[in-house]
Amino acid sequence: MRSACSALALLAWLAADLASAQSVRLLAQRSPLAGAQFHQLHAVRPGLREGDALTLEREPDNRHDRRAIRVLWRGHMLGYLPRAANFEAAAEMDAGQRLSARIGRLTDDPDPWQRVRIDVYVELAPAR
Repeated sequence: MRSACSALALLAWLAADLASAQSVRLLAQRSPLAGAQFHQLHAVRPGLREGDALTLEREPDNRHDRRAIRVLWRGHMLGYLPRAANFEAAAEMDAGQRLSARIGRLTDDPDPWQRVRIDVYVELAPAR
């Protein structure tokens, strides 16, 4: 029952927020950055900051993954959303849904899969 009340409170807050806002972002996914060791992460790492905006671009002609989504920072290719976690994001992007992304976490971990966490958001526009 408590979770139902919490869900109703969240929906009421969202409805009020959507009515007064240009858009609302909902966190849809948190993922490690895949393939960073093969792209430009090392070259641009000194300039990256947690919270920096990232660009997501679909790459449907990728021969390894037809749901591939590139992750870019200021035009520099950093890597991809992981193949095991890109199903819904690719489907949403293909359907025209606005997604945005930010750097959620940065570390200097020796494991390239642990160096950058990508936070992906769904952009909700208010009803008109």
